[in-house]
Amino acid sequence: MMLRKTRILVLFAVLSLIAGYAQAETNDTVTIAQNGEAKAVIVLAADATEPERHAATELTGFLRQITGAKFEIQAPPAAGQSRLLVGPGAAKSAKADFSTDGLGSDGIVIRTVGDDLILAGGRPRGTLYAVYTFLEEHIGCRWWSSKASSIPVKPTLEIGRLNIRYMPPLEYRETFWFDSFDGNWSVRNKSNGNSERLDAKRGGKHIYQGFVHTFFPLIPPDKYFEDHPEWFSKIKGKRSHERTQLCLTNEEMRAELIKNLKERLRNNPAATIASVSQNDWHGNCQCSKCVAIEKEEGSPSGLMLRFVNAVSEDIEEEFPNVAISTLAYQYTRKPPKITKPRPNVIVRLCSIECSFSKPLADERNKKFRDDIVGWSKICNRLYIWDYTTNFRHYIMPHPNLLVLGPNVKFFVDHNVKGLFEQGAYTSNGAEMAELRAWVLAKLLWNPALDGQELIDEFIAGYYGPAGLHIKDYLQITHNAVEASGDHLGCFSQHT
Repeated sequence: MMLRKTRILVLFAVLSLIAGYAQAETNDTVTIAQNGEAKAVIVLAADATEPERHAATELTGFLRQITGAKFEIQAPPAAGQSRLLVGPGAAKSAKADFSTDGLGSDGIVIRTVGDDLILAGGRPRGTLYAVYTFLEEHIGCRWWSSKASSIPVKPTLEIGRLNIRYMPPLEYRETFWFDSFDGNWSVRNKSNGNSERLDAKRGGKHIYQGFVHTFFPLIPPDKYFEDHPEWFSKIKGKRSHERTQLCLTNEEMRAELIKNLKERLRNNPAATIASVSQNDWHGNCQCSKCVAIEKEEGSPSGLMLRFVNAVSEDIEEEFPNVAISTLAYQYTRKPPKITKPRPNVIVRLCSIECSFSKPLADERNKKFRDDIVGWSKICNRLYIWDYTTNFRHYIMPHPNLLVLGPNVKFFVDHNVKGLFEQGAYTSNGAEMAELRAWVLAKLLWNPALDGQELIDEFIAGYYGPAGLHIKDYLQITHNAVEASGDHLGCFSQHT
């Protein structure tokens, strides 16, 4: 009888312990600050990378603004108190088997373990993005522009249980608006494109060797045309370099281009992408060899891809981490019938001819829609060069806000891996520039977000009491373009 009672008591104690543990794991909170006093320490491993050290510094600074408390940065284990574990090295002191496998360079982990909080991610940028995502989504920080932000005041700061692991679907995210080039704004809003001013401590970025339209920079006509006219387009029976392209079936020209490209890459070891792309006009070669391949492929893009594939193969042994980028633009926009891009080739499809008063999925944009569907079937690294302003009138109304969210979703649904959102990039002062840059940055990081909700959030947070009037104004302009049926291109004469 006593043995039976003892067993029952032991079983009851075990069940109580399990129930209490489960309740603690699901219901308890982690207290970071209480009444302006720090109740946690920030932990950073000795071998933390420069971006991870900057992430810890940023976390310390923003928590000071939010709570009024001063937080210490300590080395592991820093036991006996709640810990904010910044970076994979620090995370292992709470979870020995912690891993960033599968997170790439930008993926994040935000996870509570007991009284600790892990903020870590892939290298080089993931830990930075984990810290900023935590501050933004779980505390309420917003960085609207390079000069305007909203940082909440919470002397007592507690968080519930968190278990987030996120890998952004877009590897390349660039909001190409003038204010968004600011390094702090870019990293806090998780942009990582070529033009953002992102140094090593801010995680770096994707770096191009030659950004676009590089045929003549790689084979300059003033250097080569006199001795090698056959390297340039044949137009109406005559070789020319006046607003033309290169003769892509000429093997000697390709060898010289590769030699020049390799020299540039050796001088730019940070480059991760090299552009080998057509000039910013038509004039593709009409010699018999080039025309025959274009006819066989059903599009000039087939010849372009054969040429770019050959370049990518020739450079990959010396530069295994460099991708070759080319364009699907103007005469090369239609995908080919036969040739597919090699794994180290990026194709940037351009939406320049589209209507931006309607989503790209709309029938008005059927030709582009058909092209992206075609490219998505053959290209593993499909990027988009998208246009989000009116380049003729930066300060005039450009009612395209309602299509930003649907278009980003459309891109990601069609296997797009990188987005370059070209806006007013030469100066401040463009119409709704800060709004567009912020909304686009949010969508590029998480395309599942609702574009209209982001617009409303920005207007309320950035304009404050004037926001209602801004919303009314934007509604009027968008209603007007809808009623008129205007094409709303990116080079519209009037709006």
